[in-house]
Amino acid sequence: MKYAQLGTTGVFVSRLSLGAMSFGGRGSQIWEMVGALEAKEADQLVGAALDRGVNLIDTADMYGDGASEEILGEVLGSRRRDVLLATKMTARVGPGPNDVGQSRLHVMRSLEDSLRRLRTDHIDLYQIHAFDPITPFEESLAALDDAVRQGKIRYIGASNLTAWQTMKALGVSERRGWARFCSLQAHYSLTARDIEREIIPMAGDQGLALLVWGPLAAGLLTGKFDRTGARDENARRAKYDFPPVDLERAHDVIDVLRRVATRHEATVAGVALAWLLTRPGVTSAVIGAKRPEQLEENLAATGLELTERDLAELDQASALPVEYPAWMQADESYRFPPGFRSEAG
Repeated sequence: MKYAQLGTTGVFVSRLSLGAMSFGGRGSQIWEMVGALEAKEADQLVGAALDRGVNLIDTADMYGDGASEEILGEVLGSRRRDVLLATKMTARVGPGPNDVGQSRLHVMRSLEDSLRRLRTDHIDLYQIHAFDPITPFEESLAALDDAVRQGKIRYIGASNLTAWQTMKALGVSERRGWARFCSLQAHYSLTARDIEREIIPMAGDQGLALLVWGPLAAGLLTGKFDRTGARDENARRAKYDFPPVDLERAHDVIDVLRRVATRHEATVAGVALAWLLTRPGVTSAVIGAKRPEQLEENLAATGLELTERDLAELDQASALPVEYPAWMQADESYRFPPGFRSEAG
């Protein structure tokens, strides 16, 4: 396993991390489609991941309606010290009017509930799961900073924010002297490169770790799908069409993935993950699995070295169209005076 620095902290995380969204939720239609693994199955996955050097496990209070955290807390046991434990809050977790969002009330309740379910006295990375349009960042970040000072949280992060929302939050933290986000978790894959426009440049500029969710587009980039549909009707994507993608464009990418995979005698999923790990700014990709052998195949991506030819073909198939103002800012007549020469030559 290879490791990368978590933003500007002194902590190092595995380039591939384990997502626990498939843990728990038996009896729920949504979570049954995702996985609904019980403790024995989850224990096998956690053990396999830790044996391969994975040290970051990511979950959320909403996953499995809370069961994901409960199962993870149960199976970690004495291995808790070997893991950087990450979870998230914001989504609705109950029927009440205050069972959602990022108010101080809900932040504190959610944190205490997660600590109890995870059977731990602290969370290494506590993340807001989305943007709350109602609660000011000042209220949410003050509550999170209090928890950091109390030792209940080591670091804070965000997920699914736009670049301007992230910058606004960082500005509040800077102005108040509070704990700041050290990471941003965002959707990124060969079929979803939107964050290259604004979010990745912002994260690099601000020293934020980029944690990627959905690196295989929920199974679409595993080789189980072609233009005729699912080759495996039990695949998650065959039951639950999320996250949304342009399928025509996605299948053009999958065609190239198959070609590159054949050259390397690798899996389609392995190539998709290996491509992602070459992208500037990517710290760790969060991968889910239902079976240890599936996890093992995906973890092998850390040892797959793609050639310049491979990368060029994949980039060409998946490239985003250039949007304004990028095409305007690329015009050098607006950037340098005539005859300009930098000190670097």
